[in-house]
Amino acid sequence: AISAQAVFPFAARVIDSAVVPQAAFAESLFLLSLDMAPVKFDDIPKVANEVLSDDYQVSGHVFKAKQKTSWGGAVLSTQVDLFGKECATPAKLAWKLPVPFGCTHFCVDKLEMDKGGKFKLEASAGKLYPGLKVDCKSDLADVNKVSVGHTYTGLKDTQLKLEHKLTNPQEFTGEVTYSTGIATCGMKFTSAVLSGGIPDFGVRLLSGPYFCSVLAKEKFGAFTAHGFYKATPDVKCAASYQYGGKSNGNFTLGVSYKGLYKVKVAQDQSICCSVKHSAAKGFTVLSGLKYDIKKGGYSYGVQLSIE
Repeated sequence: AISAQAVFPFAARVIDSAVVPQAAFAESLFLLSLDMAPVKFDDIPKVANEVLSDDYQVSGHVFKAKQKTSWGGAVLSTQVDLFGKECATPAKLAWKLPVPFGCTHFCVDKLEMDKGGKFKLEASAGKLYPGLKVDCKSDLADVNKVSVGHTYTGLKDTQLKLEHKLTNPQEFTGEVTYSTGIATCGMKFTSAVLSGGIPDFGVRLLSGPYFCSVLAKEKFGAFTAHGFYKATPDVKCAASYQYGGKSNGNFTLGVSYKGLYKVKVAQDQSICCSVKHSAAKGFTVLSGLKYDIKKGGYSYGVQLSIE
């Protein structure tokens, strides 16, 4: 932990010398004072991925709507992919039932039916034991595909997750993440560890406007690095690089302005841009364009969301 005695003299010198604006420094100081809660293993690079991956609608035309009802707070989500090849308006419907039929012991997080008539059910219970959350996932068709997950946060600064097949507990995945100060580290493994397999490892550091993370996968044969910098309250920059594995040499550079305008370039000589506009409260339009410099082709997409 960083002591106040060590930070505040440094803060005074920085502010007096006008190295960074006072508002930006105050925000950085606040972030330094927080003990970060552990995140899921797959979310270790999330801070950078929000700039590099989120909200890029560069193909297809999508209409989304979300409506909250008075029936126990149930929420209905609708997604329609317009102008499909086989169907002009293929749709996906999903219900969220926080208190199904008045029962407060579990929650239906998702009851979904896609355009092919296939179902997906996700339910969870978080009151069985302090710090323990149990969830269940099913396609409502094959009991052998039902999976059960357990998430435990009862240990300080630690998150434990384990997921296995209901009918075959030996087929499992698990992860452990731990945070201390500005750092979060994690490990993810599968049932292959029982026969000598090597887990995946990851670490991330978040300090004020700076962020970086490294993931080691494929038996330390593939490394993915992410970096992030919040240049101003409105401008965020991020980058990623893959070393080893099938995606060796892949990289992405991206910039976001106010979270509404984004641009990124990748090693495949593609450029993507995105614009997000809120026309009115609950009415959002997301549009994007992708141009392939090498092939000379392009694609574009539009998403309309009503909530």
